[in-house]
Amino acid sequence: MGRLVHKKRIGILGGTFDPIHLGHLNLAQTARVNLKLNRVIFIPAAIPPHKGRQDITPAEARYQMIKQSIADNRFFQASRFELERGGISYSVDTLRAFISKYPDADLYFIVGSDALPELNSWRRIKEVFKICKFVVAKRPGFEKFRWPKNVVVLKGNFLNVSSSAIRQLLRRGKAPRYLLPQQAYKFIIKHSLYQK
Repeated sequence: MGRLVHKKRIGILGGTFDPIHLGHLNLAQTARVNLKLNRVIFIPAAIPPHKGRQDITPAEARYQMIKQSIADNRFFQASRFELERGGISYSVDTLRAFISKYPDADLYFIVGSDALPELNSWRRIKEVFKICKFVVAKRPGFEKFRWPKNVVVLKGNFLNVSSSAIRQLLRRGKAPRYLLPQQAYKFIIKHSLYQK
């Protein structure tokens, strides 16, 4: 009898990452361990489709903060895919491309439960559910939410950290040092990001 070949499991964590923070890293690590992922790929959006802000930090800076923040974790990887493609970053387009790139892997698309209320506005969301394992981090406040079918509910001790709160602290001259990776904090200070 031939050996049973297990498909690789690749996690996809997309977002604006403006900036990346410890909540993102905690989510990625929890998914990697609980779902036995071979790796988690962080994909910063070029132009996020659901963000109304006009002052989004340049994509290259957001990518560098991710890259430097995950450099010491061999299971994490940063991707420039959406940056190089340009335009509005739709998840369905990215997933199609990664399915072609990794035909022998199962893709696990990871989101926080705060993304659930706006799922109906996502481009081709039904196709997204079909072409990947859709993973949602179960956070407080969403206990009674009606989860869509085919959703993998990820349980864990998730950190209540937001990029917007970090930006506000920096604009007020406060130091959010223990809300984001030290590498990202150093990058922000060096390049005077988010400060008036």
